[in-house]
Amino acid sequence: MQWFGKASSVLLMGLLLSSNLLAKDIVVDNQQAFASALKTVVPGDAIVLKNGVWSDFEIGFFAEGSALKPITLRAETPGKVIISGLSNLRLAGNYLVVEGLVFKNGYTPTGEVISFKRDDEYLANYSRVTQVVIDSFNNPDRDSSDYWVALYGKHNRVDHSYLAGKRNLGVTMAVRLDGVANQQNYHQIDHNYFGPRPILGSNGGETLRVGTSTYSLTDSHTLIENNYFDRCNGEVEIVSIKSGKNIVRNNVFYEGRGALTLRHGNGNVVEGNVFFGNGAEHTGGIRVINSDQIVRNNYLEGLTGTRFGSGFAVMNGTVGASVSRYSQVVNATIENNTFINVDNIQLGAGSDAERNAPPVNSRMQRNLVFSESNADVFKIFDDMSGIAFADNVLHKVKNPNLQTGFSAKTLTMKRNAAGLLMPQGDAYKHIGVAASLKPIKKSEVGPHWYEKNVAQVEFDSGKTISVDANAEDSLFHAIAAAESGDQLVLAPGQYKITKLLAINKVLSIRAKQAGKVVLLPERTTLLEIQNGGSLKLHNVTIDGSKSPDLAGNILIRTLKSGMYISYRLIVDNVQVENLNVNHSHHFLEAGSRSLAENIQIMNSSFNNITGDLLRLDKETDDLGNYNAETLVMDKNRFTNIEGALISLYRGGTDESTFGPHLLFRHNHVENVGQGKRNKRSASLYLHGVQYTRIASNHIKNTAGIVIEHTVGDPDTEIRANRFTKVPALRVVELHTKGESSVKYVDNRED
Repeated sequence: MQWFGKASSVLLMGLLLSSNLLAKDIVVDNQQAFASALKTVVPGDAIVLKNGVWSDFEIGFFAEGSALKPITLRAETPGKVIISGLSNLRLAGNYLVVEGLVFKNGYTPTGEVISFKRDDEYLANYSRVTQVVIDSFNNPDRDSSDYWVALYGKHNRVDHSYLAGKRNLGVTMAVRLDGVANQQNYHQIDHNYFGPRPILGSNGGETLRVGTSTYSLTDSHTLIENNYFDRCNGEVEIVSIKSGKNIVRNNVFYEGRGALTLRHGNGNVVEGNVFFGNGAEHTGGIRVINSDQIVRNNYLEGLTGTRFGSGFAVMNGTVGASVSRYSQVVNATIENNTFINVDNIQLGAGSDAERNAPPVNSRMQRNLVFSESNADVFKIFDDMSGIAFADNVLHKVKNPNLQTGFSAKTLTMKRNAAGLLMPQGDAYKHIGVAASLKPIKKSEVGPHWYEKNVAQVEFDSGKTISVDANAEDSLFHAIAAAESGDQLVLAPGQYKITKLLAINKVLSIRAKQAGKVVLLPERTTLLEIQNGGSLKLHNVTIDGSKSPDLAGNILIRTLKSGMYISYRLIVDNVQVENLNVNHSHHFLEAGSRSLAENIQIMNSSFNNITGDLLRLDKETDDLGNYNAETLVMDKNRFTNIEGALISLYRGGTDESTFGPHLLFRHNHVENVGQGKRNKRSASLYLHGVQYTRIASNHIKNTAGIVIEHTVGDPDTEIRANRFTKVPALRVVELHTKGESSVKYVDNRED
């Protein structure tokens, strides 16, 4: 028997060696060679794409490997094979591996960049995509939806990959449950770098979604572990679980505007995750909905979010809700979590006439809540008797909203070697997260050969370029020659602008001496912000008296359509005057589906304008889109403007976004909004704005303020303003009944 065992081992090793010798690498350098190689591969073979740029390559990787001998498609050198243009990858079959490819400088012509199926009949199973990069591979039509990775079939894995910079509509990575062949799939998603996803400004910007509402009562059994979600800001749901029996564990969420959301499906486990908000705006944690959810051993720190994007939220639901709505929380277990400087823990979140069923048969135990402000971070929106609270610890909270099951203690916290604040003392050994919890590092995820330092180009971070007022078209040529981050410094003088100034990079334009530079536009538009463009104007005067004698001139505009990259605009110490050669001369007009990440106008003056100042109102299809995330107007003087100062519009009933935000303060406003073409008779027209602060302004002889509240939880405050000969504030609550929610405080009316 002993001899037989040794002989068998020798025979097996011989077979393995011979099979490995038979396996071959097939190196290909063009698409035709790839197609030919695919016809000849056998288990154990690898098709190797030669280094270089492969343009307009729709890869169909269809083959049948085996468990011991998968068939591989890989780069000659990881990271040196660039898939660009109109390209994508479909893999179908069994035991396939894709490795080392980079998708950039293009977009998919179909609905997916990488799809684990050829069609509904031929799926990938037991297959792997590893060390693959998808970097800003965006459809230029921002409304054109696609997935970057769509998992179908069963037992597939995506690992050590890099996905960052998705700007168009659609989930970054989706697990699809369409049909039995895709359900109970046991997929594994691990060690991936989900890099920054900019604000989308509408629904459909999730980073990872498992299932859909249609299949939400189906179990997926997907494992999501050891991933790093870095500033994934697309929408309120960073990870959206819409199926059952999934495990989300040991992931890091870094400064993400949104939450890990158990949106649909039952019996999911969320454990060992770490959330670092660092006090960034709208940073969220975990939102619990549905039945049998387990949330344990998670660490959440520095989260500022509220409502659906709170640091922690347990939702109200509806008994017998349809699969697309909010099911009641039943039998939830929330235990051994640590909340450090989390601004909001909301229980019964979303309570309203529809969501009228609070959580039942649930437990919240052995959690630790520490706030340096000693504030009570719990917000209670309904009857919480359906949650059994036990052995929870609060730091120094007087008269907390929840007392049964909570002990108020004076905690001493110390940051451990893993970077987590832990309570000191044996009494807290079993309260909050385990001492062994260790967040994964950014360096431990994604391909080791691809740089993860995704940074926004900042204003004034590049070189300084001097511009001469006496040279013909000097500003036009300087803009063309500049690179992102550069600042153009204008010598004193008058600059006649005879050509459209296209801004497709991050630029600053400033006067060398304040008050000594005048821009005289002679075109219907002075500046057009295009994809990749952001603009800072400083210390210049813009005089529109040389503009064409035409109605509808625009000083600054975005692309009218096709604007898929958000932009920034800063106007500081700028004087704008005489936009009045003809009627309806506007300062800024946003194109459809354009999104300003932020607009700041400060220390500036605007006088003699026949149109509107800011036209941020092109999304009237009421699908939840809007044209500006954050708008700040501070310490300005606005006089003799016939149109509205602001027309800012966010329509529809979608609740997946945070904006728009408006801060309007310390401004002098006089004789504004009273022109006959201002059909709304409003100086400020705000529809669906989620956060509004109008404070410390003097508004005189001016059209009134019109505020139309829609869904969400709009937070509007009008404080310490002086109104002289201004019509009364008009507030319309379009979706809620009862009194207005506007806080109108300490205003003076003359």
